[in-house]
Amino acid sequence: MIAPEAVVTFDELEGHRIVKRYGYVSGVATRPRNRLRATFRSLGMLIGVAPGEFVSDAEQLRGEALEGIYQRANHLGANAVIGLSFHVSESPDGSCKIVAFGEAVLAVPNGPGDA
Repeated sequence: MIAPEAVVTFDELEGHRIVKRYGYVSGVATRPRNRLRATFRSLGMLIGVAPGEFVSDAEQLRGEALEGIYQRANHLGANAVIGLSFHVSESPDGSCKIVAFGEAVLAVPNGPGDA
């Protein structure tokens, strides 16, 4: 099982050395446009209400994309993911897509003599 602290944006996992590289894994999450929600969000921004629902939508999509990475990396036998990146796009119809990707690796803690 991959722990959240073993998924990093860096090319290395601090305090660990990489003993096996499995390749890149990705996770994708999409949301269709919701016209009613978009209308209320726009009205809220016009009157100065923070778009908290938009943030929670984005957080939920991010979580779903990360879950895809966890599942694929676990399936390969990895215990960490390095070089995590996200790509977010919005299509002309207003739908949103988040792609998360990184390299699945097997990392072991550094020994006493390791740098």
